[in-house]
Amino acid sequence: MADNTSTTALIESLREGASSLYGKDFLLTWDHGVITLKAVLAAAQVLERAYKQGKSARYFDSGLAISIFRDKSTRTRFAYASAASLLGLNLQELDETKTQIAHGETVRETANMISFMARAIGIRDDMFIHEGHRYMVDVANALDEGHKEGVLPFRPALVNLQCDLDHPTQSMADLLHLVATYGGLDKLKGKKLAMSWAYSPSYGKPLSVPQGVITLMTRFGIDVTLAHPEGYDLLPETLEIARRHAHDSGAQFKTTHSMEEAFADADIVYPKSWAPFAIMEERTRLLQSGDAKKLDLLEKECLNNNARFKNWECTDTLMQRTKGASALYMHCLPADISGVSCKAGEVAAAVFERYRIRTYQEAAHKPYVIAAMILLSRCNDVPGFLGRVMK
Repeated sequence: MADNTSTTALIESLREGASSLYGKDFLLTWDHGVITLKAVLAAAQVLERAYKQGKSARYFDSGLAISIFRDKSTRTRFAYASAASLLGLNLQELDETKTQIAHGETVRETANMISFMARAIGIRDDMFIHEGHRYMVDVANALDEGHKEGVLPFRPALVNLQCDLDHPTQSMADLLHLVATYGGLDKLKGKKLAMSWAYSPSYGKPLSVPQGVITLMTRFGIDVTLAHPEGYDLLPETLEIARRHAHDSGAQFKTTHSMEEAFADADIVYPKSWAPFAIMEERTRLLQSGDAKKLDLLEKECLNNNARFKNWECTDTLMQRTKGASALYMHCLPADISGVSCKAGEVAAAVFERYRIRTYQEAAHKPYVIAAMILLSRCNDVPGFLGRVMK
């Protein structure tokens, strides 16, 4: 099922919320009101239709879109590059090993020195608990100062490409995938989503994907069940945000230590591995102290603990507990596929293959979500601009 909302209606809907993001950054979904999130979704849909129809959505005549990736990336890296190209910006990746950062250059200085002609900056900093989001805020403050003092003619839009708290471009792309699947945002209320931990033969996976999912989907009336083995907790503040959002939207938010319970009668399942919050805190401390020996011991301990839960795998048997053939499997990719990318992992090969193309379609929304965030942040008349694009 596709969202059949007309392009004209989508552009018209932007008149209410388009200005709510103007002049701001997009760091955490819960920093923004529902009206802003709806505007991002609507703008992303229009931009996606424009590209598929061969229409130019170049808003900028010149300028850079700078990316800073402090962790590996495929989908988000190329989605950001695609968004930059779509809007008319030139991509420049900052490789910190080739800059003066290694010589002690401060965040305030780096932020300004890379931004002379920057119109957007995207940052991924997800591996250090209590550090990634803080770093982005420091960059934002430095950009504010540089623009205020006349160093920067334009204040670049800052987009969170994943931090320790949230992965907003992923969760918003996930939400847009649900809109496309079920035929509209209004069709999502009452749907049941299982956000479940799943076994992985690796350790140290960020918590920001499950945190992003539970805090965003509950805002739109989706009943969310968070499942994980004991000890694999998320950051406490994100659980509280999910509970508050569920209360405000009339949805349910539950936690369980049973994957089977979470999958029961679910419309949507999202089995994804992550590291325990306490372990990520300890890992951050050891990385910062440079204690390689204790870091190796921590990794071995975590892998041994993970191995206790190899039965936390998305199998055909588990999928039969869901709504059945109509149930949707989701993943941010790459998935740990049992017998394909690893011996035992998050999802059985047969299940993943059945939904593989749909997970690609899920990922394909991300360039337009990122472009929408940048456009809404720096264009003061998005409805007018998109109306001209779609003529």
